[in-house]
Amino acid sequence: MNIVVINPNTTASMTTRIGEAARAVAAPGSQIVAINPADGPASIEGYYDEAFSVPGLLGEIARCEAAAGTTPVAGYVIACFDDTGLDAARSLARAPVIGIGEAAFHLASLVAGRFSVITTLSRSIPAIEHNLMKYGLAARCARVRASEIAVLALDEPGSPARALIGAEIEAALREDRAEAIVLGCAGMAHFADAMSRQYGVPVIDGVAAAVKLVESLAALGLQTSKVGGYASPLAKPYSGRFASDAPA
Repeated sequence: MNIVVINPNTTASMTTRIGEAARAVAAPGSQIVAINPADGPASIEGYYDEAFSVPGLLGEIARCEAAAGTTPVAGYVIACFDDTGLDAARSLARAPVIGIGEAAFHLASLVAGRFSVITTLSRSIPAIEHNLMKYGLAARCARVRASEIAVLALDEPGSPARALIGAEIEAALREDRAEAIVLGCAGMAHFADAMSRQYGVPVIDGVAAAVKLVESLAALGLQTSKVGGYASPLAKPYSGRFASDAPA
C-alpha cells in the first residue's frame, strides 16, 4: 500500500527525516512517500504559520488524488503536530487522513492513564490544548510542556534539543505524574525509541503512530465518512490566486 506522508512546511531536510521515521515502522508492503509543498512557511510555529501552510498541504493532497487512478493511496499522514488542515484534508481526500497529534494522543491513552506532551515553543501550547479538548482527551493529558527549542533547530548539528526535551520529560515524570510522554513535533521523531529506554516509560512519536493507524484502517477497509462534515467540497468558483483550486 502507498502511504503519503506530508510535511506541511517547506523544509525538505525535515521531510527527509520524517520519511525515514515513517519507513522505520512501516509494515512490509507499505511504501512511504514523503513530500512537502513548495509554497508556505519553513516551519509551523503558531496559528499564523499554520494558516499559510494549509493551501500548500491541500494542493499536495489534490495532486495525489488526481493521480490515484494510476497510483492508489491507502492513506495520508499530516506530519505537523498541530494537525494542520486536518479537517479540510479529510474532506478533500478519498483515503483516510491521520494527523500525527491526534494519532499520538489516542495511542498514549491506550497505554497510560495520563500523559504529558513535550512540544517545541510555548506559542504552540494553546493549539495543542485546543486539539486535546476537541478530541475529548484533555482529561488524560497531565500537561503540555515546551522545551523552548525552535522547530528548525531540531535539525541542526550540535542542537541542544535532546537535552532540553529530556529535561522536560524528567519534569513531567516528577511533577505531572505522567505515565507516558508524547513528543509534540514531527521533527522529534528520531528521539522516541532511545528516550523510551532512557526514561522507562512509553515515549510516543506521532509519525510512527499515524503510519500504523493508516495501515490498520487500510487493512480493515475503512475510509473517511463522506456523510456530514467530511463530505466532499461543493463545486463553486474560487477567485483570485485560488481560482485553480476550485472544487469541480
